[in-house]
Amino acid sequence: MKQLTHPSQLAVWKARILEERPVPKKTVVVSNGTCGQASGSLGIIEALGRELDRRDLRETVGLEITGCHGFCELEPNIVIYPEGIYYGRLKPEDIPMVIEKSILKNKVIDALAYEDPKTGRRYPLQKDIPFYRKQMRLLMEDNLRIDPNRIEDYILAEGYQALSRALFDMTAEEVIREIDSAGLRGRGGAGFPTGKKWQFCRNEIADRRYIICNADEGNPGTYMDRSILGANPHSVIEGMIIGAYAIGAAEGYIYVRMEAPQAVRQITIARDQARKHGLLGKSILGSEFHFDIQIVEGAGAFICGEETSLMASIEGRRAVSRQRPPFPAQSGLWGQPTNINNVETWANVPLIIKRGAEWYSQIGTPKSKGTKIFSLVGKIRHGGQVEVPMGTKLREIIYDIGGGIKDGKKFKAVQTGGPSGGCLPAQLLDLAIDYDNLVQAGSTMGSGGMIVMDETTCMVDLARHYMHFTQEESCGKCVPCRVGTRQMHDILVRITRGEGEEADLARLEELGESITAASLCGLGQSAPNPVLSTIRHFREEYFEHIKHRKCAARVCRQLIALPGQGARPAQRKAKKRQHD
Repeated sequence: MKQLTHPSQLAVWKARILEERPVPKKTVVVSNGTCGQASGSLGIIEALGRELDRRDLRETVGLEITGCHGFCELEPNIVIYPEGIYYGRLKPEDIPMVIEKSILKNKVIDALAYEDPKTGRRYPLQKDIPFYRKQMRLLMEDNLRIDPNRIEDYILAEGYQALSRALFDMTAEEVIREIDSAGLRGRGGAGFPTGKKWQFCRNEIADRRYIICNADEGNPGTYMDRSILGANPHSVIEGMIIGAYAIGAAEGYIYVRMEAPQAVRQITIARDQARKHGLLGKSILGSEFHFDIQIVEGAGAFICGEETSLMASIEGRRAVSRQRPPFPAQSGLWGQPTNINNVETWANVPLIIKRGAEWYSQIGTPKSKGTKIFSLVGKIRHGGQVEVPMGTKLREIIYDIGGGIKDGKKFKAVQTGGPSGGCLPAQLLDLAIDYDNLVQAGSTMGSGGMIVMDETTCMVDLARHYMHFTQEESCGKCVPCRVGTRQMHDILVRITRGEGEEADLARLEELGESITAASLCGLGQSAPNPVLSTIRHFREEYFEHIKHRKCAARVCRQLIALPGQGARPAQRKAKKRQHD
C-alpha cells in the first residue's frame, strides 16, 4: 500500500493484507524482546528456521517474531497457534521435538509445558497459566500478535483506526473531553489527569506547540516503556498523533535513552513506516493536519526523566531542572507550550478513542482508571511484565501472578515507584493499588517498578543504596537535593556501620521533609521516600542497627560477627571508644 490519502483506505489495506497473507495451519510465535534475546531467543529462531526448512514446512507453518510476551522468567518461550500451546525456557536442541510432536502430531510435550512450582500442575496452554490468567492485558496482549518490524501486523490489529476516528469524526476539543471523561492519568509518576494536561496546553496562545513522549526509563528494575516500544511501537505513535491533533502541535519528540537499543531501533522503524504510508508528515490520511516525530537518544542520565531536564537535553543544553511555574504546558520546549506524557500513557490513547471513554472508565477504581503495567522483579518466583486493573491488591500481584517468594523465604517488603518510591511491609499486602492509596501508604505509583524483597533484605541498607543512587543522579542545581541527599546518605552509612545514634532517625526525618518541601523537581521532592517509608514501616530495624549494633538480615558487613572473633566489628569499635 502506498501513501494513504483517505481514511477509507485503512480498511482496503487491511483487506488486502488478509487476502495476500497466507494462512498457515500452524504458527509458532517467538518472544524476542530484550529479555528473550538475552536468554537465547535468537538461537531458538535460528533452530526453528533450520528445522522448518529441513522438513519443507515453510508453506504450512508460519514463524512470527514478536516483542516481549511479559513472562520474562520463562524466556526464551514460544506459543503455538491455533491451540495456544506455551513452552518456556527452551533450548535450540528442543526444537526438533517441538516440530515433530506439537506441530506435526498435535501433541503436548509435558516436559516443556509450564509447571506451577507450588502445586506441580502442568499448564500446556498459555491462557491457563496463572501468570497470564490473572491479568487484564489491554496494552500487552497485542505483543503476542504483532511483529514490531511490520506495520501490516498493527493494521490487522485495528491499528490507526482510532486516529482515523479522531481526525475525521471528532474535533480537537471532543478528543480532549473523551480522554478526560475516561479518567486517564499520566502513567509516568505523579498521575496528573491527562485530559486536563492536554487542555492546559491547548488553551495557551502560541504559534507553535510541541508534544513529547518521555521514554527515558532509568529506574532500577523497571522496563515497561522499552517493552512497549520494542513490541508495539505503533500504538505509541498513534497515541502521539492523536494527542498532537488534540492540542494543536505540529512536531513531537520521543526521548529514549540509548541504553535501550532495541527500543530505539523499533520505534525508529515504526516512525519511518508511518511516514512512508502517509500516517506522519503532511496531510495525515488526506486530512489538513500535519505532524511529524523526531527521535532523540538520551545518554543515560536519570535526571532526564524529569520533564524540565528532559526538555533542556532536547534543546542541547545541560540537563538540569528549572523552577515551575511556568509549567511546560505554558512554556516548555524552546519556550513554547509543550505536553509531555510517558510511553504507557500514549499507548492508552488509541484504546480510549477506539473503544470509548465509558468503556475505559469502568476499569479500575473511582479515581484511578484503566490498567497499569508493572515490572515485577526481585525475590519473586515469576518476574516479568504484569498488567492489571487499577485497584488490584498487592497480594494478588505478588502471590497469584508472581507465584510468591523464591526459595521458601518470607515476604518482607515491596518497593513501588523506583528509587523515589517507598517500601511497603507485609501488613499492607491487601492494599488496593491506585495513585492515592500508594501515596497515603508512604509510596508512589511512579512509572511502575515493583521490587519484591524477602527476609534476607536489610531495609536500612536498602535505604542507603537508593539514597546513594539519587544523590549520584541529582543534577546538583538546587541545594536541598544536592546537599540534603548527601547528608541523608552519610547518616545512613554511619548507621549501617554500627556508628549511628538514636537522634539520627529524627535528623533523617527532618532532612527528608525539608528536601521534599524545598527541592526544585520531582526527583528531589521524592528522593527521601525510600528512607522515610522504611523508617515509618521498619523503625525497629533501624533501632536494631543503632542500639544493638546488629543486622538481622546479615547484610551490613560491619555488624556481622566474624568467625572466632566474638563481638562484631562495630561492637568492638564501640567498646574501644568507651575504654578510651
